[in-house]
Amino acid sequence: MAGVLLRVVSSTKKETNMPYVNKPRPYAKEYQQEKARGEEPRRAERQRARRALDKTMPDRNKNGKADAREGKDVAHVKALDKGGSNKNGVFIQTAHGNRSFRRDSKGNLISEHSKKEKSGEKKLSKIVKLKK
Repeated sequence: MAGVLLRVVSSTKKETNMPYVNKPRPYAKEYQQEKARGEEPRRAERQRARRALDKTMPDRNKNGKADAREGKDVAHVKALDKGGSNKNGVFIQTAHGNRSFRRDSKGNLISEHSKKEKSGEKKLSKIVKLKK
């Protein structure tokens, strides 16, 4: 059988564990765990910052999100993990830039600024002070 090509199919395919396939997701329990970890106040602070920017900036396509914010994050001048708030000011930043901070082995924030920001190459374009 000179012209026959045999195809070997590997049976080492990873099995994925899909959660909550056979039972409903416990949203109430997840919310209680979030509150116990202390995440709820910071999440609420981030939501208030997004909503405040959406009110002050134009939304030409009427989707409820400010045009300048679409596809980007609202970043805080002083990180919420380091005791910052909306009063310190917020600005619009790419998702990559807002989520790429140095962290320790436990996931805690070490530095709020990248090496480029520390060296002065990167400037904050527009800082918005929000009223409480």
